[in-house]
Amino acid sequence: MAVMAAAEVDGPEVVKRRLEAFAAGVLAGAMNRPVQLSNGGLYLRGLLEGGPRKSLEPLVERLGGEADYQSMQQFLADSPWDPGLVVRAVAERVVPVIGVEAWALDDTGFPKDGKRSPGVKRQYSGTLGKIGNCQIGVSLHAVGGKGTVPLGWALYLPEDWCEDQERRRRAKIPAGVVFKTKPELGVELVERAVGWELADAPVLGDQAYGDDSKLRERLHDAGCEYVLAVGPKATVFAPETVFAVPERNGTVGRSRRRLRPDRDPESITEMIARRGQGAAKTVTFRDGPDGKAMTSRFVFTRVRTLKQWTNGATEQPREEWLIAEWPDGRDAPTDYWLSNLPVDTEPERLARLARLRWKIELDYKQLKGELGLDHYEGRSWLGWYHHTALVTAAHGFLTLERRHPNHPRPA
Repeated sequence: MAVMAAAEVDGPEVVKRRLEAFAAGVLAGAMNRPVQLSNGGLYLRGLLEGGPRKSLEPLVERLGGEADYQSMQQFLADSPWDPGLVVRAVAERVVPVIGVEAWALDDTGFPKDGKRSPGVKRQYSGTLGKIGNCQIGVSLHAVGGKGTVPLGWALYLPEDWCEDQERRRRAKIPAGVVFKTKPELGVELVERAVGWELADAPVLGDQAYGDDSKLRERLHDAGCEYVLAVGPKATVFAPETVFAVPERNGTVGRSRRRLRPDRDPESITEMIARRGQGAAKTVTFRDGPDGKAMTSRFVFTRVRTLKQWTNGATEQPREEWLIAEWPDGRDAPTDYWLSNLPVDTEPERLARLARLRWKIELDYKQLKGELGLDHYEGRSWLGWYHHTALVTAAHGFLTLERRHPNHPRPA
């Protein structure tokens, strides 16, 4: 593990002191009781130490006599400290050192047995690649050239859970928690992070988020740029579409005030096909785990989007980029994105951002494989948020350790 590799240079006591200082810095704003700070620091160390399971019981066993199981269980499941403050403190500490290029929205599955863990049910999970018994967590991550860091977590609560008062009571789900879609949860994470001391960056997301026009509008209204994947059936208006107020029929009747388009919208598939392969340009950008130069062919065109277009618009619909990747030798594009980046954005940047979301999978891999993100076995709503916040802190510490001057570099 990375913290152990650093210890080979600095020694375990030096690394331990760095971890203690880091824990004090990111936990103090959320925890005002000595026992909370002590348990928080111990839990962080337990997540970072070796061992196949990072659930509470084996974690406490590895810590030996330093940790008390009952105290740690109460700290994790019920103690009234704010996990969002921990995530914010970690983000504001780590983001400045990783060269952030984008924020990525995604969701991941947490396989579960039984039916009492909050939000668990048989539902589709991309993690499982099928329908299975699991929880779904929505997350936002800052993605940079020198690392990544989670910016927030939200547990998806299906509608049947929202309506089941007995299960809500057992899982200690707050009364104010109501049903929200994954895109609604995701955009709330973005809106919250916008208020933090972080550098702005475009928001990325897969089709599940990009196809949601309300999410795109909320991001734009919050001042966020985005590059979001959309499905081939998404409809847009051609760039030459004119939106104008039609003249009134005759001399009587109410004056018309809403702008109406001079043509119908079309699917993005139809629009790009109409432009043809000749509109595709070869773009070279840096991508992949090793940052090597990649080349592909893309079509870039300006479009307007308007969901409720049959009723007209109260103002001119804004322009966006429609990006289509059309690799050489393919009969049709393979992927599509919509973006509100400025009209003068370089094609290389549009292409790189469109293809950058793969890094989120590396984040999930480390969060789960090394730090036990999906190992929480409790049945408390607050416990899930506490666990994900502390895993975020452990992940942040490892990211900083990799940037530390004494961390060993590959030969």
